[in-house]
Amino acid sequence: MSGKMIEIELAYGSSGMTVQLPAAATTVITPRPRNAAPDPLAAIRAAIEGPVAGPRLRDLVRPGQRVAISVCDVTRPQPRPVMLQAIMEVLDGIVRPQDVVVLIATGTHRSSTAAERREMLGDDMLDAWRVVDQDARDRTTLVDLGRTGDVPVLLAREWVEADLRITTGFVEPHFFAGFSGGPKMVAPGLAGLETTLALHNARRIGDPRATWGVIEGNPVHDAVRAITTATRVDFSVDVLLDDRQRITRAFAGETLAMHAAACAAARREAMRPVEAPFDIVVTTNSGYPLDQNLYQAVKGMSAAAEVVKTGGTIICAAECRDGLPDHGSYGQLLHEGRSSADLLERIAASPITIPDQWQVQIQARVQAKADVRLRCDGLADDEVRAAHLTPIDDVGATV
Repeated sequence: MSGKMIEIELAYGSSGMTVQLPAAATTVITPRPRNAAPDPLAAIRAAIEGPVAGPRLRDLVRPGQRVAISVCDVTRPQPRPVMLQAIMEVLDGIVRPQDVVVLIATGTHRSSTAAERREMLGDDMLDAWRVVDQDARDRTTLVDLGRTGDVPVLLAREWVEADLRITTGFVEPHFFAGFSGGPKMVAPGLAGLETTLALHNARRIGDPRATWGVIEGNPVHDAVRAITTATRVDFSVDVLLDDRQRITRAFAGETLAMHAAACAAARREAMRPVEAPFDIVVTTNSGYPLDQNLYQAVKGMSAAAEVVKTGGTIICAAECRDGLPDHGSYGQLLHEGRSSADLLERIAASPITIPDQWQVQIQARVQAKADVRLRCDGLADDEVRAAHLTPIDDVGATV
């Protein structure tokens, strides 16, 4: 490759990846510069004491209450310990530790391992409070709350039966729900499988408004907000993160108002306009834990698809240390289709929603627009090809 080269550091796994690209032909798109909060705990305390809307958390807490707190699962880089510490400071001395449960909002993902829980939450939280992974497939742990619109609503029993319900999360653009955090920490986070399948059916996922940065009019997020409103959340805390997963801002209060404010800030900071689509787009899935499997890496491909020319090329670098993964239906569904076009036809023709089909649907839709090539360490080349993707060894050389 002739001409001047530049080095670009890609977020890949835990250590990153440096690639060389031709300077004259390369545009680097990054979030707007943001400063990490100098004292993350102080930032969260301030948000809890000065909510966007609604009462302060301390005004909601009463002795004898059973408290449920939802947190993101292991696929998300939420700074859980510091967020829970700020909440613990409010609850301490009013609510008994044995009356508090931390619910890991797995959605349809796998449960965490003991080692992952310790890494996610820290020793202090594990010693102080009970921690439970939500299991969307175990009906004995769920309560049927009827329907909200066309969606059957089943939520975690420990959440429904709690006197005080608190969500915690982080807000970033989401590839079909508009933004993460807020009401998503109830559904699909703490929801039963039937609820998630209805929220992620082919009609909703195929709607052009089910995309990055869109909330109002997004059929996925509209339904998520409706469920949260119908089933009650008492208080919510969300943060924004920089590209090193450090807290930049914190928001708290009534769920929907708090989330709207956090989404507006995330839209300004994390979404950037481009003048025209590109022939080649190099993307990642923001490193570990977000790129731990191919299922999650579809999000990075989807972001790239927003700015690639029709018929162009997407090069995705994602470590995929957890493979496809082995759990869930994503891999099985991929292997059942002869091509991305065949997969889209199968999903459109199916009268039922199969777990993980939404990820396959979005991946196939991306591949209908562009050629997708994958650089990863966690999958063999034949496994990448079986997922209808082209394996590569070197991002720079491929460009």
